[in-house]
Parts: sequence; C-alpha cells; structure tokens
Amino acid sequence: MASLKALKIRIGSVKSTQKITKAMKMVAAAKLRRAQEAAVQGRPYAERLEAVMSSLASKVTISESSPKLLAGTGKDQVHLIVVATSERGLAGAFNTNIVRAARAKAVELEAAGKTVRFYIAGKKGRVLRRFYPNQIHHDQEVGHIKNVAFSDAQIVAQDLIARFEAGEFDVAHLFFAKFRSALVQEPTGIQIIPVAIKTDAKTDIGTVSTSGAAPAVMEYEPDEETILADLLPRNVAIQIFRAMLENAASEQGSRMTAMDNATRNAGDMINKLTVLYNRTRQAAITTELIEIIAGAEAL
Repeated sequence: MASLKALKIRIGSVKSTQKITKAMKMVAAAKLRRAQEAAVQGRPYAERLEAVMSSLASKVTISESSPKLLAGTGKDQVHLIVVATSERGLAGAFNTNIVRAARAKAVELEAAGKTVRFYIAGKKGRVLRRFYPNQIHHDQEVGHIKNVAFSDAQIVAQDLIARFEAGEFDVAHLFFAKFRSALVQEPTGIQIIPVAIKTDAKTDIGTVSTSGAAPAVMEYEPDEETILADLLPRNVAIQIFRAMLENAASEQGSRMTAMDNATRNAGDMINKLTVLYNRTRQAAITTELIEIIAGAEAL
C-alpha cells in the first residue's frame, strides 16, 4: 500500500493537472465562439462557389485551350491527398480522425491501381510519415498562422496550382474536419483540383442542382477564358480557406470537450485518492492505538 506521503503528493499533482485542464477548457471555449462564427459565415459562399464551378464544368465544352484546373491533365493516375490538421495536440480525436479518413482514401485509390502522394498542412499530419515514408510530397509549414486569413489559404493554393501545372499530380483531394458542434467534428474529403463534376451538390444551404433536362445557355463577358482564369484559382483558394476555418472551429470544439473530460476524470481520481488516503491514515491510527493498548496491557 502506498505511504501517506506518496498519496498526498499524488493528490497534489492531480489537483495541479486539473487546474491546467480546466484553464485550457475555458480558453478553448472562449476561442470557439469566434471560430464557429467564422466557419459558419464562410460556409455558404464556399459551398455555392463549389456548386457553380461544378455546374460550369458540366456545361462548358472542354478543348485544348481550356484551363487545366477545369479540364484536368487528361488522366487520373497520380492523386495528391492534402491533409489539413492542427499544429497542437490535446484536442481529442480531432487530428486522428482526419488522418484516418485520408488513409482510408489512400487505401481505396491504391486498390484501384493509382499512385498516391501526400501534402501535409499541419504538424500533426506528420504521423503519416510512419505509414507512407516515401510518399510525402510536401510538408507545408502553418505554425505561424494564429488567426486564419484568406491570404494564408492563397499561399497554399498557389503552391498546389503551381505543382499541378508542373505535372506533379493529376488530381488533388483535400481532407479536413467539418464543424458540426463542440461534440461532433465530421472528417470530410473533397476534390479541389481539377473541378469535380457533381449532378447534385448537397450543402448546408440546400441541395444545388448542377444538371438539368435543358442546360442553360451561358453568355460570358468579357469571355469564357478570362472569367474561368480568375474563378478557377479563386475556387481552390476558397475551398482551402473554408477547410482552415472549419478546422479552427473543430479544433477548439474538440479541445474544449477533451479538456472537460480530462477535468472530470481528474476530479474522479482526486476523490478516489482522497478516500484511499483517509483509509490509509485511519488504518495507521488504528494500528498505533492497538500497539499502545497492547503495550499497556502487557505492563
């Protein structure tokens, strides 16, 4: 049985840990509201733009002069999986779920005979090096980002587009955690390069139909190439920006929940250790009394 001193030290240690986890929960809760508002406000525009680009891709006639972001490379052999995670841990299963979803996609693609590479954005995504040591295409540093801005997404988007145009991959998929609530963060994967053609796009603002019995006749001004040349890179940046906002909210929600659970567990452990401490102390007192009584009777 542990000594009274050891139990007292352990109780003090758990109490200190409980104070830290409680403080981290409060900080995460304070950051969550702003991050959640940003994610929810940015969601409709990103989803609508994705649906519009999908609609355009289904109606525009692909030719040799069409932008590569729209037409693709003409093949889909090399797939790049962009894994967006956080820089810090202590956020429950937030990062693990994103990595697991990305790995599931990689297994599916490899089973179909495709070549898979990874583009890591976030320190916690580096765990993929253990499973795919020779398939890490790039490790983007995002530790300097404190408050997510569109300019940060543009940097990543420009890098991806440059690599795509250089022929380093054919298709790019983006994996992140979509914020649902403080308790639920949904790992999500979308195709960002080239534009994915969908018949019906389900979004949080409703189902957007991208096809119909009578396709609309579109007139472009100034011209189709100029408009698409601006919209296509913007769409990639917007989808990455959306993923960053969703991740920021999901991370804080997951951290708040994890720290709340840790605080409760620390409280339960303190109660158990306190009971054990009191029983050990009572047993020691009882033993001393028995020794004193036994000594007095012996005299």
